[in-house]
Amino acid sequence: MRKLTFENNPRLSIRNHLDNYEKLEKIGEGTYSSVYKAIDTNSDQFVALKKIRLSDGEEGIPSTTIREISLLKDLIHPNIVKLLDVIHDNHKLYLVFEYVDHDLKMILDTYLGQGFDLFEAKSYLYQLLKGLAACHADKILHRDLKPQNILINNEGVLKLADFGLARTFGIPYSTYSQDVVTLWYRPPDILMGNKKYTTTIDMWSVGCIFAEMLRGKPLFAGNTNNDQLKKIFMVFGTPNENTWPGVSRFPEFRKSFPKYQGIDLRSLVPKIDDNGFELLTAMLQMIPSNRITSQQALSHPFFNDIPSELRNMRQRQSFN
Repeated sequence: MRKLTFENNPRLSIRNHLDNYEKLEKIGEGTYSSVYKAIDTNSDQFVALKKIRLSDGEEGIPSTTIREISLLKDLIHPNIVKLLDVIHDNHKLYLVFEYVDHDLKMILDTYLGQGFDLFEAKSYLYQLLKGLAACHADKILHRDLKPQNILINNEGVLKLADFGLARTFGIPYSTYSQDVVTLWYRPPDILMGNKKYTTTIDMWSVGCIFAEMLRGKPLFAGNTNNDQLKKIFMVFGTPNENTWPGVSRFPEFRKSFPKYQGIDLRSLVPKIDDNGFELLTAMLQMIPSNRITSQQALSHPFFNDIPSELRNMRQRQSFN
């Protein structure tokens, strides 16, 4: 992994001690990091400490971490988790975030596979789209939207988190890695090797999450890339040049794909109403350019009855 140093990144404000924070318990473990619940001893507020593992014998900070810090320092929005501090202490790097009580997967698990009622799902979906629209307006792709990366506090406020795979984009669109997005939330074009994508990558994931909130279980739970494509094709039909012009040019497209005619998506999401189904269908378009944008989705009639306090939510705290 390419390394970057602090000196070359004047946008970062790095502190050199952990004295202000007391670890309470480990709440998460990943390949490259551990997350702890801690308390800020100055304010008595809970925080989340994300400890980044730095490779022995190498100088500098992983470029993915530099990118996450840089993006979150500028992304100030009530539906995006706040980065409060960055600490370099004894050859370890800590990112200090506001503490949020739960993630969406934890909450769904408590519903024992029953899913949310329509209005609860609508509230969370609206906040998810608000946070995502702020990212997209700042030319940022999240690229790893899934229930585990969506945090919800005890007041029901939703916040996008884990920007480790996020990156900026421009016009004309560049070629990016296809090794992004957790498998169950990865769109069919990426599964078939598309490396030239934009905000449409996130909108497919949002559609999958919306359906999961109502179903109580993932919409497409494949085991491999091919199995994931098979599950998508079984619902939407196997694409060809007539239904998706240019699809055969994707590197992983195969003429030998099993031929499915597709089924009625609504049969998989029975709780949904007409407006909700129209919005879900607009997100889960096989052809990327046909997917609705996050900003367009916020204006959809499905959200006509969203409470004013969600529409007018404001950010209260910025990066120190």
